[in-house]
Amino acid sequence: MAHAMCGRFSQAYTWEEVYAFSSGLTDARPAGAGNQQPRYNIAPTTDVQIIRRAADGGCELIMARWGLVPGWWKKPLKGMPSTFNARVETVESAAMFREAFKKRRCIIPASGFFEWTGPKADRTPHYFTGRDGQILAFAGLWDRWKDESGIEIISCTIIVREADEWTAKYHDRMPAMLHPEDFDAWLSGEGGKEFLQKPPRALREWIVDKRVNKSGVGDDDPETIKPV
Repeated sequence: MAHAMCGRFSQAYTWEEVYAFSSGLTDARPAGAGNQQPRYNIAPTTDVQIIRRAADGGCELIMARWGLVPGWWKKPLKGMPSTFNARVETVESAAMFREAFKKRRCIIPASGFFEWTGPKADRTPHYFTGRDGQILAFAGLWDRWKDESGIEIISCTIIVREADEWTAKYHDRMPAMLHPEDFDAWLSGEGGKEFLQKPPRALREWIVDKRVNKSGVGDDDPETIKPV
């Protein structure tokens, strides 16, 4: 079995771009204008941007830990299994995700994502992005959890599906991506998994530098997504 997908992605866009991206949503009012910190090589357990329904019924762009922690989790965070991906086949039934699937869906904007090919000892990293250059909309779930000291942590996961024919040349899984006309219905919890199985938007791919194979503060810059 190939390694987990999707385990690394990027959120490198301007405020104007992400605002335009969310303009298809009813009452989209994501906050935080002018404070966009581009991230090129995002790894699990770090904070990412998500779009979710706000308490007033509008939408908000907030930060969330990538790696979902369900509200019922009773152990320390370090004992948490890997939850940065939720498989579309089991997302409705898996204990970690089923409650969030019903009530707490989100959209995770992405400028692209990484995948690897080749032997484990010498993996070749590939970068995938929309062929039209527009932001991709990963289908996600979010949850809230309080740690031992009562601090609330908002967290999220990316739903993954079987790869389409084009992506299958590189990996057997891919992020489930939403189409703009489905944003509202997805966030409001209408319908089930039919949004997640639609053909994804056309993608393009190129090989990038192998230093993205390790994640760290020093390896999160524009060079990590440049073709080699």
